[in-house]
Amino acid sequence: MFKNAYQHGLLSVFFAGGSKPLAIWGTTVKEGHVKRMTDEEARCLVLEIKGANVATTYIFCPPDPSPVVSLGIRLPFIVIIVKNLKKYFSFEIQVLDGTNTRRRFRVSNYQSTSRIRPFICTMPLGLNDGWNQVQFNLDDFVRRAYNTTYIETQRLQIHANCRLRRIYFADRLYTETELPTLYKILLPVKHKNEEHKTTNAE
Repeated sequence: MFKNAYQHGLLSVFFAGGSKPLAIWGTTVKEGHVKRMTDEEARCLVLEIKGANVATTYIFCPPDPSPVVSLGIRLPFIVIIVKNLKKYFSFEIQVLDGTNTRRRFRVSNYQSTSRIRPFICTMPLGLNDGWNQVQFNLDDFVRRAYNTTYIETQRLQIHANCRLRRIYFADRLYTETELPTLYKILLPVKHKNEEHKTTNAE
């Protein structure tokens, strides 16, 4: 999808405030919902993903499940602006590494230890209350888990239960002052002096 695109700086793959936020995403919903709404804390449009079973309600990109269809994003950092709903939540990133092998990283808030298997690495995630900015260094995790190099991100899945504001890739981590306004966590005026919360996957 993005293989032939110029990739530098910030590359957004999801923005809840856009006219068609799920234009390049597919959805799977069972005993839950995926809907856009206004978040009372951030005072902006967000996408809420909720389900009775975290595994059966999610959004995925690209929407075509065929393995020949790939995001083709080479930028090494992924940032997810997500709200903690204090329920089970997970996301999954499929990458291609330097050995031409597809690896999956599954990150969740309901496990306490990392497990590395040949084709999947499961990792714990600690979220603060309210809105979080989850930063994931794909290059670093591919090297640490499989002792190889990160080539590109091929697929994404964001599972219940959460609220999403934006998902973007970056060539490096940007400071709060460097980011465009719409790439920040928007909070009401009474919180304007509080620092935004940043969470790194462990």
